[in-house]
Amino acid sequence: MQEESKREKFVRIAEARTNKIINMIQLLGNCSNQSLYEYSQKDVNKIFSAIQAELDEAKNRYSKQDSQKGSKFTLE
Repeated sequence: MQEESKREKFVRIAEARTNKIINMIQLLGNCSNQSLYEYSQKDVNKIFSAIQAELDEAKNRYSKQDSQKGSKFTLE
């Protein structure tokens, strides 16, 4: 049995996790039905600000790996 490469492992896990996140976002969208739920625009802003902050942090984690490779210290 051939061992899974790092790339294959990344693709398998990243696809599964991305699909779970997309599904959860769709479920969150179901909460927008005002005939079933009561919420304010402040609630909505707070929810999506928290989600956006986590997305930004996750994206930065990928950027930091690439930017640290070969980067050199300069004062300018």
